[in-house]
Amino acid sequence: MKLSIIGAGPGDPDLITVKGLKLLEEADVVLYADSLVNEELIAKSKPGAEVLKTAGMHLQEMVDLMVDRLKTGKKVVRVHTGDPAVYGAIMEQIALLKKEGVEVEIIPGVSSVFASAAAAGAELTIPDLTQTVILTRAEGRTPVPEFEKLKDLASHHCTVALFLSATLTKKVMREFIEAGWEKETPVVVVYKATWPDQKIVRTTIEKLDDAMRENGIRKQAMILAGWALDEDIHSKDFRSKLYDKSFTHGFRKGVK
Repeated sequence: MKLSIIGAGPGDPDLITVKGLKLLEEADVVLYADSLVNEELIAKSKPGAEVLKTAGMHLQEMVDLMVDRLKTGKKVVRVHTGDPAVYGAIMEQIALLKKEGVEVEIIPGVSSVFASAAAAGAELTIPDLTQTVILTRAEGRTPVPEFEKLKDLASHHCTVALFLSATLTKKVMREFIEAGWEKETPVVVVYKATWPDQKIVRTTIEKLDDAMRENGIRKQAMILAGWALDEDIHSKDFRSKLYDKSFTHGFRKGVK
């Protein structure tokens, strides 16, 4: 028995991988997170496929359904939003599936963090400015490990991408400022990246909560923070060595 977990991408149905789409089109049974995955993508399932929405299901219920269908010889896929590796809640499913003897393959997808960066026209790693991106979330009802508090992570002063934090922006502002971030540090908030109603809000650390409130954004938002998000970054003299004419590598000799 084999189950495929497919990353659907951030919203635009064209941003699923070729492999993911092929598996979706071949599946006899499709389980998908209907609160987040685009219905236009699920409509590409083959005629006659059993399509099951999982937003209202608990973990054991989903796993029991998948195992039941697999035992009858059907090809089953589980479709997740974005990329399953980041806040995908897949490991708890895999743990139960393995107990039932189910082999699991994971098909990566386009994460909302990279779709948001693309929407903002941003490169998250700018030479001589920042070469690190931290993917995390603010601490809310679900705690974070002791050594992963946002204030501590922000102390690295690199690009930070915040998932699942749209309702915690006051806390985000406070912890960034306590970590020594300048109040005018650029922030880009992307609501529903790649969806038809996508919204991009440019603000600063100091004004983040006001900007979110004014734009009515309290869910499905990616918060990107750091000087790599400066809207005028292209006009500043940050350049990689890769394309420097004096830089030699295996495919090009440097020119003095």
